[in-house]
Amino acid sequence: MTAMNTKLLEGERALVTGCAGGIGRGIAQALLAEGAEVVGSDINPPSAEDGIDFLASDLSKRDGWKTLLDGAVERLGTISLFVHAASPKRREEDMPLSVTEETWDAMVDINLRSGFFLARAVGLHMRERKIKGRLLLITSQHRQTPRNLPHYSASKAGMTMVMKELARALAPDGIRVNAIAPGSIPGGGTSRNPADMLPNIPLGRVGTPDDVAQVAVAVLSERFGRYLVGTTVEVDGGLGLLTWIPSKA
Repeated sequence: MTAMNTKLLEGERALVTGCAGGIGRGIAQALLAEGAEVVGSDINPPSAEDGIDFLASDLSKRDGWKTLLDGAVERLGTISLFVHAASPKRREEDMPLSVTEETWDAMVDINLRSGFFLARAVGLHMRERKIKGRLLLITSQHRQTPRNLPHYSASKAGMTMVMKELARALAPDGIRVNAIAPGSIPGGGTSRNPADMLPNIPLGRVGTPDDVAQVAVAVLSERFGRYLVGTTVEVDGGLGLLTWIPSKA
């Protein structure tokens, strides 16, 4: 067997948040398929047929991230890959002039507060054990463009800066921190119909969790992502090209 036929993440040990559905589930499955040992966390368990080693967690709680980290280390021994894909369900009625303080707190607590403290703790875990690990945060196109959901856009913008700060702090230890900004992906945390975005997607189709998951595998791998640090990879079918106009024959 040649090196190019080896699974990309053979021998890696991964913690993936938000594994019960959408992008988090897709990434957990892709990491498993590429040879990683995976512990996935969420409030509710994924389907048993997913084969994910599940650890229940509530990242909206003040110490939820600590409990999750302790449980993941107990199961895995060490963590070499971390993906933060957890995010609360988004409601289209939670607009700038109507979103409540409780809804704001729930979004920021899971996406930003727990995302930062959990990622930092995993990074320190890697540094202490001299593991040249990789951290990946799932942000959004709306980290830089309004979404009419201020709590969501603000938390994703904050996650982007958290990623950059951690990338600078951990890169000298050989630990790579990056982000993926997905476009319109069904099965995630939104009640919006992804098909409504089709006129704005140059590729002409909505994305799938696997579209994001395959890029995540590449970014986390040392074969393809070994020189990526502090980078946000857009996986959006061209959705970010907001001024795109179809060409005429």
